[in-house]
Amino acid sequence: MTSIVVLGSTNMDLVTYVARAPALGETVTGRSFRTIPGGKGANQAVAAARAGAEVAMIGAVGADDFGARLRATLEHCAVDTDLLRTSEGSSGTAHIVVDDEGGNAIVVVPGANGTVTSLSHGDEALIGTADALLLQLELPLSAVVEGAVTARRLGVRTVLTPAPVQPLPPELLAATDLLVPNEHEAAALTGLTDPREAAQALLRDVPEVVVTLGAAGALYAARGAEPVTVPAPRVRAVDTTAAGDTFVGALAVALGEGRPAPEALAWAQTAAALSVQREGASTSMPYRVEIEAAFHTPHTLEADAV
Repeated sequence: MTSIVVLGSTNMDLVTYVARAPALGETVTGRSFRTIPGGKGANQAVAAARAGAEVAMIGAVGADDFGARLRATLEHCAVDTDLLRTSEGSSGTAHIVVDDEGGNAIVVVPGANGTVTSLSHGDEALIGTADALLLQLELPLSAVVEGAVTARRLGVRTVLTPAPVQPLPPELLAATDLLVPNEHEAAALTGLTDPREAAQALLRDVPEVVVTLGAAGALYAARGAEPVTVPAPRVRAVDTTAAGDTFVGALAVALGEGRPAPEALAWAQTAAALSVQREGASTSMPYRVEIEAAFHTPHTLEADAV
């Protein structure tokens, strides 16, 4: 079984569903409201666990009701929370508006996530047991850099999702094995709007890049090899909130199992396609048996495509 450690954020997602998102200064009436456990780190942890990995989480929740629920959700999904800290104050929150086309707009308030500025006792040893360390940028950058450098020193593969996008310090890039931006993040990091050109530019800093392209699929690029684009299944999206995190979690599992990159991307895109047909973040993520069934019989996945 692939072993994955996630160093990342936990948030309670406060999700409002609307026909159309409001413009600046505009008020609209929502259709429904839900509180759903999320956060990019926790989402990737749940996605990887459901996809078949053994997963442990490093991060922090607040000493509030949201924190207790976030921890319980991870444990229910078989994610080890022994090194998930509890900090005084509130848990992180994400305020999300989802429209009827499945698009979303998100405001994140870090809360307890902001207290994770460095690794603590036991974190380094836990990272050393993993096949891969998954990182994002919803924790303070100092902790992300320390985690990546520690993983590199211990021979653990690092997978970085550069979101929310920001300039990446050289020491973080030097310790990153696989960078997984979406096309907008890739453009922001390089100044290049063409995903293939952006991927080639990013390969100057990291050995492998996957640029996710939404409904168009994903682009894989590695030093010394021709880029490969893997198309995504055509499905009717209900909520795309956690599609990227589902993709990364499943991709880490597939690569950890030794699947070739194109097959791993296709498998991860199958997981993401299943997730966007359901509402919510962690609640939308498919289990391994679902991914395998849809991967081997893709016509069933695309039966409701538009």
